[in-house]
Amino acid sequence: MEEVEQVSSLIGRIYDAAIDPALWAAVLESAREFVGGSAAALFSKDATRKSLDVYYDDGGLDPHYKQLYFDKYVKLDPFTTGHVFAEVEEPISTVDLLPYDEFLETRFNKEWAQPQQLVDFVCAVLDKSATSAAMFGVFRHERHGLADDKTRRRMRLIVPHIRRAVLISRTIDLKAAEAATFADTLDGLTAGMFLVDETGRIVHANASGHAMLHESSVLRAAGGKLVATQASAATALSEIFPVARGGDAAVGTKGIAVPLRAHDGDHYVAHVLPLTSGARRRAGTSYAAVAALFVHKAALASPSPPEAIARLYNLTPSELRVLLAIVQVGGVPETAEALGVAEATVKTHLHRLFGKTGAARQADLVRLVAGFSNPLVGRPRLPAPAGRRHPIDGRGAAKTASF
Repeated sequence: MEEVEQVSSLIGRIYDAAIDPALWAAVLESAREFVGGSAAALFSKDATRKSLDVYYDDGGLDPHYKQLYFDKYVKLDPFTTGHVFAEVEEPISTVDLLPYDEFLETRFNKEWAQPQQLVDFVCAVLDKSATSAAMFGVFRHERHGLADDKTRRRMRLIVPHIRRAVLISRTIDLKAAEAATFADTLDGLTAGMFLVDETGRIVHANASGHAMLHESSVLRAAGGKLVATQASAATALSEIFPVARGGDAAVGTKGIAVPLRAHDGDHYVAHVLPLTSGARRRAGTSYAAVAALFVHKAALASPSPPEAIARLYNLTPSELRVLLAIVQVGGVPETAEALGVAEATVKTHLHRLFGKTGAARQADLVRLVAGFSNPLVGRPRLPAPAGRRHPIDGRGAAKTASF
């Protein structure tokens, strides 16, 4: 029961932070204490630029080492590629991306993590584009040990709610607006926003929302109620609104990102925020609303060339990282230096790359990557993965772009 109460309280504060970003630092501190760790952050990583942007953190990392990461070790981070291509909401830790013994031998560990007595990093993707991902992560100190089943279970309890809050906070930029000016603030949003009661009746809509209702392509008003034009989405929303009166716990993970489709085939996404709990209750009460619905057009992106290569040849994050480094910096010694790993480690991954791709030399690997990267030559004719026929169309499923 103590854990249930902890989760309920934490989820309420997470959703409050969606409206008031100033709350994130304290919320992240509580989140990492719940999961078990010494520091936590909301951040995004870009696998192509090998860069990281921190949006909010709890101040748990030593400022010196935080700056050192940006100045030097962001380029040596062995996890970036694996992080960007991970599944949304699925907790991952060090051992999910590379053998722990291999991690211990990296310069990243020896020079950056080990001096801080950091032994693990458990995180989850909240949203992603072709080459970048927005994430929530918790650093594990020696006193916490490696991430275990309890750590992952607790991550799964809160990550969907952090994801909803982040998606909504991207859509709005509110500083706990007063009820009297709440509508005026929302009217300035480019995303459609609707306040609804438990029956789905529209009690307020901003200007963008009214425009959507006028077009009746994605959403329409039927008897004063908000209805999605797509049957599956209409069903999903009709199931969420009635339970929103029960607050965050009642809504659970429903309505985090409801896919919508317009008559012309364009894709939209809806995010539902309960208004009957926490600091949000004041806004909901002012309008007799139980939930706010934010709707925006989804930016679609195909998988990046590195992700397409990894999928086609079933490469691990470490193998993909070595492949890209071989292409960018050259031979084994240069790659080992650039990645901060031993030459023997690079050679091991190279042999596996040869086996999986059918390449015989490093030059073949360079041509393989170049074929995927050049949009003018179309789909490259490459050796098929072992035991598989070469696909006619290797395009991946589209994903909602982010950050």
